[in-house]
Amino acid sequence: MTESSKFKIIPGKYTIDKVHSSVSFVIRHMVAAKVRGRFNEFDGTLDIADTIEDSKVDVNIDAASVDTGNEQRDGHLKSGDFFEAETNKNIKFVSNKLELSGDNEGKLHGDLTIRDKTLPVVLDVEYLGTEKNPYGKTVLGFSAVTEINREDFGVSWNTVLETGGLMLGKTVKIEIDVEAQLEE
Repeated sequence: MTESSKFKIIPGKYTIDKVHSSVSFVIRHMVAAKVRGRFNEFDGTLDIADTIEDSKVDVNIDAASVDTGNEQRDGHLKSGDFFEAETNKNIKFVSNKLELSGDNEGKLHGDLTIRDKTLPVVLDVEYLGTEKNPYGKTVLGFSAVTEINREDFGVSWNTVLETGGLMLGKTVKIEIDVEAQLEE
């Protein structure tokens, strides 16, 4: 068992539990409101190393699984104006560095690919703990947040409102909650 500050994390390969995890986003809409959405289909692994800073994360998100609770809006998000989900099926994140900044916090650096454009991003990560589930399997939890400029990834559709403002903000806040199970 490796000790990362006050938390003990068992090294090994963990698989993301989709039932107990979420990938969601928030964007400004018509200047005065925010719209929330999520992706319903994703998978990934966390390879926890003996030295926690050497750990790796690899996540794939099905772009066509976007869900904002509005079928018409979801259809538009899947189109060429946004994710172009028919030809760019996956959104991908691959980590390349973890920096610890506290007992249960850190910065996870990696490459995010949207619409075949890959850019570096940094996620603020919080380690939530490790536990045995009711089936005797080791699970751990993390939360992460970051903000991206969607236009940097070629997701630039917008329209000017009557007042001169824009329909959509450029900044998208990404919120991730992960529960992952140790492969044994």
